[in-house]
Amino acid sequence: MPQPRRTHSPDAHTALLIVDMISEFTFPGGEALVGPAVRAAKHIAELKRRAHRRRTPIIYVNDTAGEWESDQRDFVRRCAQQGARGRKIVELIAPTETDYFIFKLRHSGFFHTPLNSLLSKLRVQRLLLTGISAHQCVMFTAIDAHMRGYELRVPRNGVASPTPGQTRRALTLLAEALDADILD
Repeated sequence: MPQPRRTHSPDAHTALLIVDMISEFTFPGGEALVGPAVRAAKHIAELKRRAHRRRTPIIYVNDTAGEWESDQRDFVRRCAQQGARGRKIVELIAPTETDYFIFKLRHSGFFHTPLNSLLSKLRVQRLLLTGISAHQCVMFTAIDAHMRGYELRVPRNGVASPTPGQTRRALTLLAEALDADILD
């Protein structure tokens, strides 16, 4: 199958990273995360619109459904099915043909994935980091990004955890330990 034509600016220095937002939410605690994730998705949708206008690369880094996935389109379709917990989120922020989509094995988007190579190829220096869960996968991805020298920006309303307290603590750690700019 041919690769989709990418339309991002060749001198882009920022990428929008969307962590784990495409999901069936069938994992333990997933049901409690749906509401906060939908609220974050509404803000991420606006960030996506801006990124597409500016031709900023958009990269989804996503958990699999417990087994290794190889077909992201099939995975997105499953998450968008009638009755799927993640359907509303897919309706808000479904990947487009010009977006990148990487499956990850563990908490960090960098762990055994081509993410760092992709970011290097795109000449990205700054990550606009969004997604779920702020205190787990977003945090681990941010730690690995920080160790690799990426500048981090995290929109306060673009990340979520099952509880507001978990999100607040994660944002505090991101700012204090990783020098992330927390954006309103």
